[in-house]
Amino acid sequence: MSVRLAPLVGGLMVGAAVAFSGVAQADVLKPYKDRLFKYKKITETLYDGDFIVVEYSKQRDLRDRDEVDERKVFGNYVSYKPKRGRGSAELQANGRTISYMGTGKWKGGARAIVIYIHGQGGNRFQGMNDVSFGGNFNRVQNLMVRNGGAYLTVDIKNFDKRGTADVAALIQYQKQLSPGAKVVVACGSMGGIICWNLVRNANYSRLLSGIMLLGSPKDPNFLGSGALSRNVPIYMGQGTLDRVYNWETQANFYKQIKSRAPGYPIKFTLFDTGTHGTPIRMTDWRLVLNWMLR
Repeated sequence: MSVRLAPLVGGLMVGAAVAFSGVAQADVLKPYKDRLFKYKKITETLYDGDFIVVEYSKQRDLRDRDEVDERKVFGNYVSYKPKRGRGSAELQANGRTISYMGTGKWKGGARAIVIYIHGQGGNRFQGMNDVSFGGNFNRVQNLMVRNGGAYLTVDIKNFDKRGTADVAALIQYQKQLSPGAKVVVACGSMGGIICWNLVRNANYSRLLSGIMLLGSPKDPNFLGSGALSRNVPIYMGQGTLDRVYNWETQANFYKQIKSRAPGYPIKFTLFDTGTHGTPIRMTDWRLVLNWMLR
């Protein structure tokens, strides 16, 4: 499949070497299985490397990677070191019980914190599954554990103001335990509603060092919310064959943001021939998190 980017997104196409520009600064997260998880081929770049198209091969990136397709990755992609520090907990806030899991320094002293929000029909166990989604959740766990960070997943019962307030309460609690930590919230599919709600809220957004939207919808209220002035970094990942949220709709929304605020820190990765779950499987966590945590 060949995606037609020039008329849709606009801008000058440049070489793939500039993708995720500004990498001269020291990395926050040290390499972990980069050879396995890095993008194999970037076919197009726009907006000085902030918009990239990544080749997705079902044979290479799914069948040759999974021992059981979409269920169990081959063992060389995972390390079970994070399991030693993994646990479950509950937080009482907003008159509700918030159930979550964590690994790494989730009980305090973390340098950085990543919180994963599942989509509709999911739960806190999804983001702790070591062998699904090509082992990518295991990779982010290892990146945080091996770099003095924390990784958490949380149950979301309502994708509205209540769910947003519950995630905000968890972030605030984690900031009490790790006052110096930077926080990135990653949201899969419909969970992206929570991410957009967090970044639009002035009180919540000041707690964030970035949001990651993995096959998520756009937020029509973002542009008029004042969030553009707060410069919270945003990553959007989308598959061209996503049947839930159309990639062209999301890419045009990215273009709107760039048109309104050319310097806004936002990056878009389009996985050519990828489906709805491809951004969760294929997003290079280390690449995105190092950009945000710098």
